Amino acid sequence: MSTPGHDADAVAPHRRKGSLWRTVRAVGWSFFGVRKGSDYQEDIAKLNPLHIILVGIAGCMLFVAGLIALVNWVVVP
Repeated sequence: MSTPGHDADAVAPHRRKGSLWRTVRAVGWSFFGVRKGSDYQEDIAKLNPLHIILVGIAGCMLFVAGLIALVNWVVVP
């Protein structure tokens, strides 16, 4: 017997579960522009788009900070 307002046959919405390491790896490969099509399709199915965006922004900020540090190390006497 089910409770009122709850359908026993209802399917829970599909939640994408991907690890942080898998997300970082996928974003890292995308920075290089090298990715196998089958891996790309698997990432689309498993990774959360919000996590990909957040890791991508963090990766860009680290890349820019690294470039700034490199320029300061080379230019500043």
